[in-house]
Amino acid sequence: MRRYRQRPTPNDDSPLSISRRKFVAVAGAVGAAMMTGCEPVDATSSSSPDGELGAVPPGTVATDGPEITDIKIGMIALTDCSPFVIAHEKGFFKKYGINSTVSKGASWAAIRDALSNDDIQCTHMLIGMPIASTMGLLGAAKKPLVVPWLINRNGQAITLKSDLKGKVADDPKALKPIVDAAKAAGAPMTFAMTFPPGTHAMWMRYYLGAGDINPDKDVSLVTIPPPQMIANMKVGKMDGFCVGEPWNARAIQDEIGFTSITTQDMWKDHPEKVCAFTGEFAEKNPRTVKAVLKALHEASVWLDDMGNRPEQCQIVSAPTYINCPAEAILGRMQGDYDYGDGRTKKDPNYMIFSERNCNYPQAKYATWFLTQYRRWGMVDGSVDYEGIAKQVMRADLYEEAMKELGYAHGGANMDPEALFDGKVFDPTKPEEYATSFAVHSMV
Repeated sequence: MRRYRQRPTPNDDSPLSISRRKFVAVAGAVGAAMMTGCEPVDATSSSSPDGELGAVPPGTVATDGPEITDIKIGMIALTDCSPFVIAHEKGFFKKYGINSTVSKGASWAAIRDALSNDDIQCTHMLIGMPIASTMGLLGAAKKPLVVPWLINRNGQAITLKSDLKGKVADDPKALKPIVDAAKAAGAPMTFAMTFPPGTHAMWMRYYLGAGDINPDKDVSLVTIPPPQMIANMKVGKMDGFCVGEPWNARAIQDEIGFTSITTQDMWKDHPEKVCAFTGEFAEKNPRTVKAVLKALHEASVWLDDMGNRPEQCQIVSAPTYINCPAEAILGRMQGDYDYGDGRTKKDPNYMIFSERNCNYPQAKYATWFLTQYRRWGMVDGSVDYEGIAKQVMRADLYEEAMKELGYAHGGANMDPEALFDGKVFDPTKPEEYATSFAVHSMV
């Protein structure tokens, strides 16, 4: 349950108000010292002989601090949960006044429900989920969610079972005759993703569509939570899956599958996970949201220092987080890709958390997902591409938080995006793009 701290409301000239101003000034000095590597100010000591700073009553909170300090954060066992875990373990949340608890969910549906019910206040989430929840897609209760932060780019993959080695590499067109034969025999191939309107579902659908395979007609597409992918492939329940790391690398390690293609090979620097809040929570608690974003910024910068990645993997590998050996996580986090079928690659487009304007909540990414929902018959031609993208992707909250940190981000970007099949997405022409695919499920 959330706990609220009661704040006094002194007038501007009261001793408490003066003390608060001095406290904020010293806190700023501490932050500046940490940024520059200078010796920090001792924030527990008095800033003057009269000891005013030390006299601030216990439990008071500066009026520019977070409205709510106790925050429970949801996550799924995937490597891209790392910014939340690092912000928690390294004390970045605490630095910005957030008492964080990180809670692992069993599935994306469980995470969505926990956020909607206020069992958690913010969460690691697939970028498509806030869009779908805001629209009430696929039978879900309509609950407006907002995204003020993109967690990461790149780092997912499509894994195929070992029996397909030598028959299919990175071109899904090679899969087409195998799929057709299985369908003709009355035993369609099965492919898994993690949540119907999520990123893995869209990458899986896009991959199959690029191979002239309709995921709604030619194969069986099923939903499996990320940590359960390996077990289901081991017992022969699927022919392929799309998921985040470390589960693709783990399939190779366990000798049950190989990587056909990484998602960054499909779309360089594609958006992936986000930090999401309910619209209601963000409206009532904007300073809390910004405090979370500031902590995530520090964690993300720390993560993109490649010298920190071994430590990252040790931390997130714990049973309370990913529950996977650190060595199974580290390789791909350093760009070392063994595809498991003889192909290897030193990939410069490994998973990033901060670089290349990674965290800015670009409206065009929500628009791209809406075009795919349109393509696959999840929405009709009346979808409000611009309105929904603007409602969900809250660049205003991101920009305010980064301005307060003095961080110069790269701003909004509406440039076209090219994917591996040669198709170019122009975010100013979403309906034209959505209806341009030969393989689709539109009525």
